[in-house]
Amino acid sequence: MPDGSSYEVRVGRGTIARFGESLRVCTDATKALLISDSVVSPLYGQRVREVLEESGFEVSDLCMPAGEENKNVDVARELWDAMSLLGFGRDDVVIALGGGVVGDMSGFVAATYMRGLDFVQVPTTLLSMVDASVGGKNGINTAIGKNLVGTFNQPIYVLDDLDFLATLPDREWTSAFAEIAKSAFLGSEHFYDWFTQNAHLLATHDIEATHDAILRCIEFKAGIVAADEQEQTGVRESLNYGHTLGHAIEALVGYGELTHGQAIAEGMRFAAYIAADAFDLSEDFVADQDILLDMLGLKSLEQLPDPEKLYEKMCSDKKTRDRSVRFVLPSRQGACETVTIPRGILMGYLESYASRKKANDKL
Repeated sequence: MPDGSSYEVRVGRGTIARFGESLRVCTDATKALLISDSVVSPLYGQRVREVLEESGFEVSDLCMPAGEENKNVDVARELWDAMSLLGFGRDDVVIALGGGVVGDMSGFVAATYMRGLDFVQVPTTLLSMVDASVGGKNGINTAIGKNLVGTFNQPIYVLDDLDFLATLPDREWTSAFAEIAKSAFLGSEHFYDWFTQNAHLLATHDIEATHDAILRCIEFKAGIVAADEQEQTGVRESLNYGHTLGHAIEALVGYGELTHGQAIAEGMRFAAYIAADAFDLSEDFVADQDILLDMLGLKSLEQLPDPEKLYEKMCSDKKTRDRSVRFVLPSRQGACETVTIPRGILMGYLESYASRKKANDKL
């Protein structure tokens, strides 16, 4: 990181068995707050609590309702109040056990309660392992948009146990593939070549390919975050490839109706569509992206929400400036640029892209 701080990310099978021991190296805390959700807590909460207690931690646990719709200020307030009642202070540690929603909520309440507690990420979904658990972004949604309230708060430690993926539903595997694809398209040529050669293995949930993908995504993201931790130079903004339209689709269709990955994959297709027209992006890149996303089960959506509603939702995006929406557009494999697109031009692209889907549907 720019300030010289760093943290360990441990990836492997069965790593949770020594979680308490490894956490002892990272913190002097004696009290730990384990935050999970109503899906993950029954599966792994007791096991993680026992491991921590075996290493001498006094453990309290809180369970939030599962689902993106619960990543809001009301649930955050409940967590803050519970932390206060349990007597947590600034020398204690918060541990997130779950997917991206739990990680976001835990990182946010840890950063804001008493002006900041250390926190640890123990992701249980592939999406969180490859993306959300590293980088230090965390936040909550509002009625207007996704992640509009949040902080930059780096974890002190991240532990990925691939055994947690045994209970992951198929649709959540597929959702994670969009972020892996995004990283490969933006990353090094070596990463991209590995991805094209192993996408079929990822699609079958091959554990060795999955392990490699996690490590490569972490390495890629760590390099980006180290160069621009708080999105001040524009380097980190490249990680939003596919997210501008993707977040708008999620919000309009309804969280849970589509996976995060399905929405982001459609956003990547749309960004490449714009880039191919406006910036001479290679047709081979567009075709290869489509083929790989299809291979991973991330099929193009049959239709889009109303273009006018999409535009209005995108205007609430954090990257928007004076109602001109900013898009990360690929220029070639491994390179992209962030472009501000005026309303009239963007509406033209949205309408033509939506019309093309309707035409294909009639064939």
